[in-house]
Amino acid sequence: MSEPAAPSNFIRTLIDADLAAGKTGGQVITRFPPEPNGYLHIGHAKSICLNFGLALDYGGRCHLRFDDTNPLTESPEYIRSIQDDVRWLGFDWGEHLHFASDYFPRLYEFAVRLIEKGKAYVCDLSADAIRESRGTLTEPGRESPYRDRPVGENLDLFARMRAGEFPDGSRTLRARIDMRAPNLNLRDPVMYRIRRAPHHRTGAAWSIYPSYDWAHGQSDYIEQITHSICTLEFEDHRPLYDWFLEQIDAQPRPRQIEFARLNLSYTVMSKRLLLELVREGIVAGWDDPRLPTLAGLRRRGVTPEAVRQFCTLIGVARADSLVDLELLEGCIRKELEPGTPRVMCIHQPLRVVIENWPEGKVQELNAPYFPGEPGKLGARPFPFSRELYIERDDFMEQPPKGFFRLSPGGEVRLRWAYVVRCTGVVKDARGEVVELRATVDPETLNAAPAGRKVRGTIHWVSAPHALRAEVRLYDRLFSVPNPVADKNGDFKRALNPNSLEVLHGAMAEPSLASAQGGARFQFERKGYYCVDPVASRAGRPVFNRIVSLRDSWAKVREG
Repeated sequence: MSEPAAPSNFIRTLIDADLAAGKTGGQVITRFPPEPNGYLHIGHAKSICLNFGLALDYGGRCHLRFDDTNPLTESPEYIRSIQDDVRWLGFDWGEHLHFASDYFPRLYEFAVRLIEKGKAYVCDLSADAIRESRGTLTEPGRESPYRDRPVGENLDLFARMRAGEFPDGSRTLRARIDMRAPNLNLRDPVMYRIRRAPHHRTGAAWSIYPSYDWAHGQSDYIEQITHSICTLEFEDHRPLYDWFLEQIDAQPRPRQIEFARLNLSYTVMSKRLLLELVREGIVAGWDDPRLPTLAGLRRRGVTPEAVRQFCTLIGVARADSLVDLELLEGCIRKELEPGTPRVMCIHQPLRVVIENWPEGKVQELNAPYFPGEPGKLGARPFPFSRELYIERDDFMEQPPKGFFRLSPGGEVRLRWAYVVRCTGVVKDARGEVVELRATVDPETLNAAPAGRKVRGTIHWVSAPHALRAEVRLYDRLFSVPNPVADKNGDFKRALNPNSLEVLHGAMAEPSLASAQGGARFQFERKGYYCVDPVASRAGRPVFNRIVSLRDSWAKVREG
């Protein structure tokens, strides 16, 4: 699939202006800097495509840097998953894999420099007291009683913090800026906290850890990043970002540019909320196909090309908006439609006995994988026997007008086979239909005699040859477009109780017995499906619905 060219946007305009003014030495160096405290979601995909895409387009490079400054929430599992996700999307950082923890010694030296300049001090206030003294948007903050400590005392205390002499949380290092600043981020923010916890890379070497705000900009400077591209929630942090760089005399300084994050309907785009769903067992892990995580999308069967196309279509803007999930689903369908083989699978089987077909006789028919596309070769044998399965909802005893499927006395064409007529209905003790009797017209194989009209065509499989399969029908995780807008503050109130329906008795055509994990198919008249790479077993595939053939959700809402 040819992906649409990346359109011009305000970020490219700013980069072009910087290059024209010679501000970056003709270079464009970007970075994707995730915190390894969860799995990436499709919102991160937008940032990945933007940062790596800009670097490629301008002949520069993009670094993958883990901002691993909080050992309490980070793990190697998250680091591995993030690397897998970036590679899955089609990008490579080459030799530029970095960690903020690699810069801990230099960050410490920078902090000492600020103390020596009188721009940072050790504060003994608790976290709650710092928060309470910060003030509000309408009230200035209150200065810490430790704000005017002598430089020598601050240097001594900071070194002892580094040596692990003090209890966790007993002291912090704060920047000395302005407690009356209109921007709350400039009201003496915390630079270091005492936190004696083992780090996944540095072990027990450090007893203090830098804040995200302190580590982020200095790490950009150390890596010589030219354009620090981040989402809008960091816009108010930009003055602090620039202030820190100014205090360490950083030249040249990275330029921070903010863009609107991706907000996708019918889901949540927060690692904190996604972690809550995982920990409470509401979903079956970070790779649950209902989640917007890249691991979940990959397991569901979504292609990286579809995700990249989606990220291109939504564009880059400055204003936040809620993107409809239908746009992503449309990109998935567009990507899957041309190259996905068509097969047949019965979700809710109803047995049909062909009374005029000899017992034990099996006719091997031929069914193409790409019907109507002569340029695409490929077919599979398709057995026809006396006993078949059709979809239960393809039969009605008392059909309404316009029902062109099977009914008593009615005819229908079986895909790639014959026209059959329903001659009888078998019911159980409760009066439910459990079996149909029918006859086949042997003169109608893939064609009807002149003058004979059969308006309906349905899919089917041979009962003796059918492959028993599990089908998982994944739907939207939430029943409202914006679940975080719940007035009571509990986004889980909007969970869709029908986000997953498991069909244990589905019957698939026998050609699917050898399908490998990750293989994608279009189940005719049903949608696009993927063989679950985790849950499937040899001879017992599990099929995940990737997306329906059309937006049935919109029709439900309209109804």
